Amino acid sequence: MDKDRLSVVKQYPEWLNQFISVYQKLSTNNLDLLDEIYAQEVTFIDPIHEIKGLSNLHEYFDGLYKNLSSCTFIINDVIVDEQQAAVYWEMNYQHAKLNKGEIVSVQGSSKLIAKDNKIVYHRDFLDLGAMLYEQLPLIGKLIHWIKVKAAQ
Repeated sequence: MDKDRLSVVKQYPEWLNQFISVYQKLSTNNLDLLDEIYAQEVTFIDPIHEIKGLSNLHEYFDGLYKNLSSCTFIINDVIVDEQQAAVYWEMNYQHAKLNKGEIVSVQGSSKLIAKDNKIVYHRDFLDLGAMLYEQLPLIGKLIHWIKVKAAQ
């Protein structure tokens, strides 16, 4: 986020400021930060999984981050109400076996619902093909070909 956006962040509810802060520094070495933003009874949904409970979320993130060389989030926009928000982001990650080990950039968004200053519901919306399938050597070329043909 640029300097102007950082000043806007201060106008968000505290739970959302905390979420943005945690995701900007999250890594395998500090997954305990999840405890600062998520409630024990959190429901987390992405295109592949639905996870219930903070301990299960820890396990899920541990598995995700363990295989990544790097993963960063850039928050591009936020629409917020007191207890819910839509967060639009760009994720940049590196995985040795995907995209020849080069950085992969994926646009996505998250719907967040908070209760008592903790997130109880987090759902990610993103193009799983762009994030994963298109980065695989053989399948990626096939998916790219299909996209080109579909656009004609």
